[in-house]
Amino acid sequence: MKLLVCISNVPDTTTKVTFTNNNTQFNTSGVQFILNPYDEIALSKAIELTEGGNGTVTVIHVGDVAAEPTIRKALAIGADDAVRINAEPHDAYFVASQIAQYVKDKNFDLILTGRESIDYNNALVAGMLGEMLQIPSVSIVKKLDLIGNEIVVEREIEGGKEVLNVSLPAIVSCSEGVAEPKIPNMRGIMSARSKPLEAIEATEAGKLSNIVEYTTPEPRGSVKILGAEETEKLVELLHTQAKVI
Repeated sequence: MKLLVCISNVPDTTTKVTFTNNNTQFNTSGVQFILNPYDEIALSKAIELTEGGNGTVTVIHVGDVAAEPTIRKALAIGADDAVRINAEPHDAYFVASQIAQYVKDKNFDLILTGRESIDYNNALVAGMLGEMLQIPSVSIVKKLDLIGNEIVVEREIEGGKEVLNVSLPAIVSCSEGVAEPKIPNMRGIMSARSKPLEAIEATEAGKLSNIVEYTTPEPRGSVKILGAEETEKLVELLHTQAKVI
């Protein structure tokens, strides 16, 4: 079985966010980048499905050479090989187009992504890939099992859960619960240095969106603390200031 896992290189959540070029570009200076946590879940599930010689796992990333330490971490976790498409990932459509172009003649049985990247939170790539490749795509899956030539996936819907049987090949975006993230051991870290990492050039693809401006959230306002006996004052403030009653 051939599995492909799409990974993103994202800023660590402790990063102080700033912007450059008139607030149209994220400032990467001094930023620590990591493997997107949801993609790490997807990768861990792919490794679990192929344990015991049951298949191979390839990871793919759209980005420049600065992302290679993150790709090597994916290899250290247990991926067999990696592909980096050498291009600036302008938007989800561009990323999906590049991956679809690479995938179209590779005969992957299952493509896994994280539910979303923690920097833009768009959750678009998996669905776009399904459309471009004309294969089934299921988003935000909480559980995934392989049975014969199909997968059984479970995801949450309003008021309950949805269970789907999906024939392969297919694309699944993974959320919490699909697998426990794996931690690279020393053997994995050492072997990652010699595992294949192929860099290929991007193909022509359209650009469906442009960033007009980034803005940071407004700072949190001050907090008023009232004693337990000040219920009348609390009701007054909720009515006159918070305007919620």
